[in-house]
Amino acid sequence: MAKRDYYEVLGVERGSSEADLKKAYRRLAMKHHPDRNPDDKASEDMFKEANEAYEVLSDSSKRAAYDQYGHAGVDPSMGGGGAGFGGQNFSDIFGDVFSDFFGGSRGGAQRGSDLRYTLELNLEEAVRGTTVNIRVPTLVNCKPCDGSGAKKGSSPITCPTCGGIGQVRMQQGFFSVQQTCPRCHGQGKIISDPCDSCHGEGRVEEYKTLSVKVPAGVDTGDRIRLSGEGEAGAQGGPTGDLYVVINVREHAIFQRDGKHLFCEVPISFVDAALGGELEIPTLDGRVKLKIPEGTQTGKQFRVRGKGVAPVRGGGAGDLMCRVAVETPVNLGRRQRELLEEFRSSLADDNSHSPKTTGWFEGVKRFFGDL
Repeated sequence: MAKRDYYEVLGVERGSSEADLKKAYRRLAMKHHPDRNPDDKASEDMFKEANEAYEVLSDSSKRAAYDQYGHAGVDPSMGGGGAGFGGQNFSDIFGDVFSDFFGGSRGGAQRGSDLRYTLELNLEEAVRGTTVNIRVPTLVNCKPCDGSGAKKGSSPITCPTCGGIGQVRMQQGFFSVQQTCPRCHGQGKIISDPCDSCHGEGRVEEYKTLSVKVPAGVDTGDRIRLSGEGEAGAQGGPTGDLYVVINVREHAIFQRDGKHLFCEVPISFVDAALGGELEIPTLDGRVKLKIPEGTQTGKQFRVRGKGVAPVRGGGAGDLMCRVAVETPVNLGRRQRELLEEFRSSLADDNSHSPKTTGWFEGVKRFFGDL
């Protein structure tokens, strides 16, 4: 059976870069690995085919010969460079791919983990900005052993099993894979006399108090990065970062939508009918809002510049006030009499209720009464 074109096997174009070749090979190797597809002859054949194609195309001299002469240029039986499973380039990428697959990691210094802290703020703090002290649990370098994990006066030794690499190569059938060293667990070193404070870990848990400067205009979901305030790295590795995530609590009066604020303003039906002037709250104090006569419930008024100045720049938004006409309750006798008189005065005049008149006419048309 004729061999398939190596570029076709990997699913790449002839002019593909080394990075594209590697990416394509990793995808196929992970998909068709025998450990993921036990007793699947088709997957095993595709796995071998991908290995062979990548070994040739990842080697510049073999790739040049293949591009010029095809399979004959790399077939050892025909004088070519040879495509097998023992090439140095293949071994490098193979170890790289399957160290990920088997959960392996190379020994040595490792960057500390990033941390996340949720900071609760009220609306005023978020809009104006503030400085807050937070207390964060984290891992820091053990001081007695200076992060080495070994008791003072001693030091870690190179792991004799992996020679300090942190990984061991194991033969599995016709190929070999790299796995995390079972003795040093990928660290490359062994601590024979561990530190009493950290018990050989090199890090201890500790609470840190940090001052966080919150810029004006932040909103829920915004993040503040504190570089180097995460967990200490293992084996002397760099420290991770701390991400402070903002969560703005609900406000009793205002709702925020981006740079705009919204609020509901209750008014009496007398003020709505006759008009008037109301005093409404803003985050900067009270302002006057003029209500024109005949204002209906749901009418929205805009107070410019009384919203929020966004944290990323730009002018302040507006305050949107939605009017809610309130029906009076717990009426006294005289109040009821006045309202009865008022209702009677409107009985034969629909010009005062345009919405009601239009609605009833629509109902009549719906039922065919008009």
